[in-house]
This record gives sequence, C-alpha cells and structure tokens, in this order.
Amino acid sequence: MKYEWIEEYCLSKKGVVREYKVEWDAIRYMIKDKMFVLQGDDNKGNLIITVKLNPEFGELLRLKYEDIIPGYHMNKVHWNSLFLAGDVPDDIVKEMLDESYNLVLLSLSKRQQREIDREIDNE
Repeated sequence: MKYEWIEEYCLSKKGVVREYKVEWDAIRYMIKDKMFVLQGDDNKGNLIITVKLNPEFGELLRLKYEDIIPGYHMNKVHWNSLFLAGDVPDDIVKEMLDESYNLVLLSLSKRQQREIDREIDNE
C-alpha cells in the first residue's frame, strides 16, 4: 500500500477508534458510532479507502484525479473512494481524511463532541 501512514494519521485524531468489520472484511475508523473512513477492497481486489466529503469538493477531486471515484458501495454524492495504489498526492489524501473527520465530528451531538474533548483532556 502506498499510503502506509493512513492508519496512524486517522488514529491520531481525537476520539477515533479502529474497528474491523468481519462481514465486510474491512477496517472502519470511527468517531463514537459513526464511520469517517472505510478501508477495504473493491470487487476487483483493489485496495481503497472511502471517505465522506462535501459534495462539491468530492466532485472536484474526482474530475482532477482518476484514482478518486464516487464512493464504492456508498452514497455517491457524499462518499468518495480512493485507490490506494494510485498517484494522488499525500497532502490531498490528508485533506480528504481531515474533511471526512470534521464532517462526521460536526454531525455528532454537542454532548458527544464534549465527551470526545473530555476524553482527550483526561488522557
């Protein structure tokens, strides 16, 4: 895999846990009970990650990079998949991960967001 740093990068974000989903043979990075990154294979065995993005940003990236496609087995408007054997620059991948994290974090209740902040403060 070209982007070996993805797991460490995801887990460095506050409140994130890694979960292996047996039924999907995929790894999910979660904030509370919501996924912000899914890492697995497509139906051809290509390694991919799928992230939630603002629809306009996702569309722009899909037009610019052939290795970014509408979300594999996900809502094609809000989710985008990236082939991990591709040539998307690391800074763009980090931007995608950051946006997905922020979108999901902001979708949590204010109470859940405060809980995440307190968990970090108590470490």
